[in-house]
Amino acid sequence: MKYDLGIIGGGPAGYTAAFQARQKGLSVLLFEKDKVGGVCLNRGCIPTKAILHSAELFEELKCASDLGISAENVSVDYTKVIERKNSIVEKLRKSLELSLKNAGVTVVNAEASIDNGKIIADGETYICEQIIAATGSVPRDFEGLRFDHEFILSSDDILEMTALPKSIAIIGSGAIGIEWARIFSAFGVEVSIVELAEHLLPLADVEVSKRVERIFKSKKIKMYLNNRVEKIENHVLTLKSGDVLMPECILLAVGRTPSTPASSCSLTLGDACGKIQLAHFAIKQAIAETAGIEFVETLVPSVVYGCPEIAWVGKREQDLDEGTYTKSNLLISALGKSHCDNCTEGFIKILSQNGKIVGAHIVAKEASALIQQITIAMQNNMTIDDLKKVCFAHPTYSEGIFESLFRL
Repeated sequence: MKYDLGIIGGGPAGYTAAFQARQKGLSVLLFEKDKVGGVCLNRGCIPTKAILHSAELFEELKCASDLGISAENVSVDYTKVIERKNSIVEKLRKSLELSLKNAGVTVVNAEASIDNGKIIADGETYICEQIIAATGSVPRDFEGLRFDHEFILSSDDILEMTALPKSIAIIGSGAIGIEWARIFSAFGVEVSIVELAEHLLPLADVEVSKRVERIFKSKKIKMYLNNRVEKIENHVLTLKSGDVLMPECILLAVGRTPSTPASSCSLTLGDACGKIQLAHFAIKQAIAETAGIEFVETLVPSVVYGCPEIAWVGKREQDLDEGTYTKSNLLISALGKSHCDNCTEGFIKILSQNGKIVGAHIVAKEASALIQQITIAMQNNMTIDDLKKVCFAHPTYSEGIFESLFRL
């Protein structure tokens, strides 16, 4: 049977492309060798945030007495934390499977390859007018630090743990490393982070990185910056600095490698294309290709979850030449809502040039929502004077953006 579109990979890029193509009346064939939803739903964004919510609640309950609430002898059953995570993932995956079925997308649960412009899966040959590869990515390791899935763990492995280790060394401090450091620390695990760069979260604005380091120091998370693992012997890590770590296990969180796409396909989307490895970027790519709705690739917000959240969009201060920009920096503690929520840590930093915002960097509760407001303003080329005319509700974290505008 012939199809208008064949998609290899059922993650955010793949299933979004499928939905959009069906809305245009195209016949769609979607191949997924594992489970629909891809890394994000099954081994990434969703399961991690489910566990993180449990960690945040546990940590908050430990200081509930400050809020006038008695919550003594609070404990964690990590097995149930994982069971809840699995339940959420399964529920969302079944919903996605049903949506694909109702949309008229034909799903083939098999590994697919391309041969002379045709898709081969499970010994069957499928003819598709157009083929999209959205094959995702896999955790990256390297010589000297190879996953053994027992001591040296990937982000996939860590999601399947049903018992907390007493100690863990996290190699790498991108979003995955930071979020898992927060999870394990909240549950009382001794956490050490080894980062090759000079600061944690090296892709962020340097002020954000320094604030995260301050927060982690207050939580007694050990940080070994501008450092690396020189050797591992008998589960003992020796660092370049000479420091010796003896963790129960290692989480290697140094990024992900694009899965090899089929070379003869006409389009490669999502993580497989080797650009920005974020689910929302993959979704926007798919919409741009299948529905023709373009987006600005330089205005893709980044978010690191936990308490407080970390988010940014646009240019960092270290990217700008001195004297060419203005900035405002508002402490979250200046907002009444932060005191009500007992979440006063963080700041809102906005960078501007020629009367317009060119970058924003936020450490705060609800940072993931705040950054979206700024992204909308930036993409629509709104001036700071225009934004000053907007009425922001009180008391909110959003009014911190409003106050920041008057400091530029």
